[in-house]
Amino acid sequence: MKKKYYLTMIAVLMSVGLSMAQAQNPECMTNLSIYAEHAKVKNYDAAYEPWKMVYESCPDINKANFSYGEKILKHKIKNSSGADKDGFIQDILAMYDNSLKYFPNKFSKADVAIDKALLLYDNDMASTDQLYGMLDKAFKEDRKNFKNPKALYLYFSSLVDLHGTGAKDLQEVFDIYDDVTEKVEAENKKLTAALQKLLEKEDSGTALTSKEKKRKRVYETNSESYGKIATSIDSKLGALADCDNLIPLYEKSYEAKKGDVNWVKRAVGRMFSKECTDDPMFRKLFEAQLALDPSADAYLYGGTLKQKAGDNKGAIADFNKAVELETDPYRKSNILYKIATTVRRSSKSQARNYAQKAINANPSNGKAYLLIANLYASSANACGSTPFEKRAIYWKAADMARKAGRVDPSLSGRANKSAASYAAKAPTKEMIFTSGMAGKSVSFSCWVGGSVKVPNL
Repeated sequence: MKKKYYLTMIAVLMSVGLSMAQAQNPECMTNLSIYAEHAKVKNYDAAYEPWKMVYESCPDINKANFSYGEKILKHKIKNSSGADKDGFIQDILAMYDNSLKYFPNKFSKADVAIDKALLLYDNDMASTDQLYGMLDKAFKEDRKNFKNPKALYLYFSSLVDLHGTGAKDLQEVFDIYDDVTEKVEAENKKLTAALQKLLEKEDSGTALTSKEKKRKRVYETNSESYGKIATSIDSKLGALADCDNLIPLYEKSYEAKKGDVNWVKRAVGRMFSKECTDDPMFRKLFEAQLALDPSADAYLYGGTLKQKAGDNKGAIADFNKAVELETDPYRKSNILYKIATTVRRSSKSQARNYAQKAINANPSNGKAYLLIANLYASSANACGSTPFEKRAIYWKAADMARKAGRVDPSLSGRANKSAASYAAKAPTKEMIFTSGMAGKSVSFSCWVGGSVKVPNL
């Protein structure tokens, strides 16, 4: 009864609020209805005048003034030029600011700043310094809502360009790189986790509802966008993160920064990822991290150093300690993946075991699937006694690569390219016909084990 009473009261209050708005300016309500109907069918020219009347007279009457207003004004910008176009651009910039003023619970600081920055960028109306300033402020003040992939790239790209002119130092480039890549990873983590639930439902044989299919497409599309942006960000960083740049920078900053655990951890992580582990600076930073924060990552790095020194037993002990210390499944999966990449040169089977553990910890770890695919492909010559058997391993590799793109669409570009490359190296239709193996299975007696079914012709 209480719930029904509250719902009734809410409906009454909404009705009263609507009646008051109509009483204040009934023309606003009429024109709101008119422009909304036009906007729904994308007749933005017809929607413009009634929208303008409502927006200027009753800006707070409905959120549609801003959601539809953006579409209407963008249409005007696209289909105008000269002073008219500049006027519409100024109108939409002001409208973005007002959206936050009148509907602060519906629009975020980050979204407004991003919309303004991208508009100015697309129309070449702001300097690199201005764009970076706008996006840097938004990212630092409202990181939670800073999710737009294009804006994340523009934020970092503009900083790198400023560094190229000498306006920004290299340390700032690395700091923002870490912040942006962490944000991309965090957002993609949410998407792949949601996607994984739908994939599990599909794999169980239960059909997805129409809404679930739509959500699945959205997750896949957005994840793929983050993957493309991540690749672009790494490309933009380019040679700036090479060992030749990293080592002098960390040597210069070490004394002042060695007590900053966040700086130390990022420095060690970057040197590890760029394979700068042979330099004494890596050990120095690693020991500083071990003293400040003897975490799972620290044991991962320690294991790497022991492995390089030939102490494989000690290395494995440290690797396992790293896994044991980490309790978060996502981070545990990443550590297991890093261990897999570290041991792959000494033992492919051991690398696969760690990669599979990474998948068990996080079924969305597409990088682990790609690693296993590569391990299989690189073992072709050792896994068969005939050319057909040796090439058959590529079917297994291609299947693993496809799984990588399925569980983590951000990797779909790499995964599809790898799968296509492996499939092209597998036995041809002519080879299948000549061998008489169509529909049969090929077993692998090497470390890969298992089998693969030969396609029917």
